[in-house]
Amino acid sequence: MNPKYAQSEQTPRAGRSEPFPSGRLTFLSPRPLPTGLPPVDHGHAVGEVNDGYLDFGTGVTPVFGWQMTLGGPFGLFLLGAFFFPFVVFLGGFVFGDGWEDAQWGFRVTFDYGFWIAVWGALFGFFMLSLPRWLAYGRLKNVIPTRFNRQRREVCFVPEGQKEPIFVPWEELVAWVTEAQGVTEYGVQRQYGFGIGFYHPATNEKYTLEFQTYGQLQAISNWEAIRAYMEYEVHTLKEIQDPLDLQGPDDPPWEGVHVFRNARKRLHDEYREGKRGVFYLIGWYLYHLMTFWTIPNRLVEWEVKKIKRMSQKTLPKAMSDWSKPLPEDHWAKPSDELKRQSIRVLELQQASPQRPIIEIFAQISEDT
Repeated sequence: MNPKYAQSEQTPRAGRSEPFPSGRLTFLSPRPLPTGLPPVDHGHAVGEVNDGYLDFGTGVTPVFGWQMTLGGPFGLFLLGAFFFPFVVFLGGFVFGDGWEDAQWGFRVTFDYGFWIAVWGALFGFFMLSLPRWLAYGRLKNVIPTRFNRQRREVCFVPEGQKEPIFVPWEELVAWVTEAQGVTEYGVQRQYGFGIGFYHPATNEKYTLEFQTYGQLQAISNWEAIRAYMEYEVHTLKEIQDPLDLQGPDDPPWEGVHVFRNARKRLHDEYREGKRGVFYLIGWYLYHLMTFWTIPNRLVEWEVKKIKRMSQKTLPKAMSDWSKPLPEDHWAKPSDELKRQSIRVLELQQASPQRPIIEIFAQISEDT
């Protein structure tokens, strides 16, 4: 989390949308109102979740990331070492003098292509792994943003500082950004989700931003946090497992148990006629190409590694603040938030297709 100057001179309000040179910024809070979207942590930015707090910004990479890191270079190796020589073999057989030309073409192409494929795959694996290892290095000094729902506060430790800053939950600013630019590949559109606050002592602005796939995904990420803080969701499984591949007693990450549950569900659906034989074969080929359960085991290793690093960096003041409170000491939502939340739900029921940003804007105008 780095200090930045405010992007707007106006006071942020939920529903307010403001243009900037390459796009638009739309505020979702202060006043964390219900969005009506499913609470899903699409970017897996949420780490630990328990009865007292939620950690944001130190989540674990989904298993798909490891599958691409391993399967991508392996696919490149197969392409260079076997597919291209086979194409040359067919070319020699069809357009050359038959079997002898085909064998010669395959042998020569394989001798050159095999080692090119090996070094190309190793280079691809290195390039795909490098950002991950660099991220591990940064995590040694990164402290998660922690949302404490019993206190209804958010704890930030800005980068390069050791003293935590505690911000009231209802004063936290959240926003989504839409930006676009022109490259040699055409117009590219980017989306992001951010949270921020003004330092109580210096009035300096601090922001934390993440890239997302789209505007709705950004809002869903915010909804996952909001729903947790308002006691609407209680576990990591509820916001990170939309496919419901984790059993009641499974740990909340994509370990080997997720692979086994997915395979069991696939066979059940195949027997029931919901999946065809080509889907079944494709599933097995994909997981063979991505090294079966190795990506899931790497996720399990990554979870343990990140937890060890996070525990070492927490300031004592943050650890003390994170301790559970007796229920009669839990903070309550403000009357204004309750009133506005009820009004949002009423407007959503009256016009289900109306964009939530428009509803937020109307609520802000009414207050």
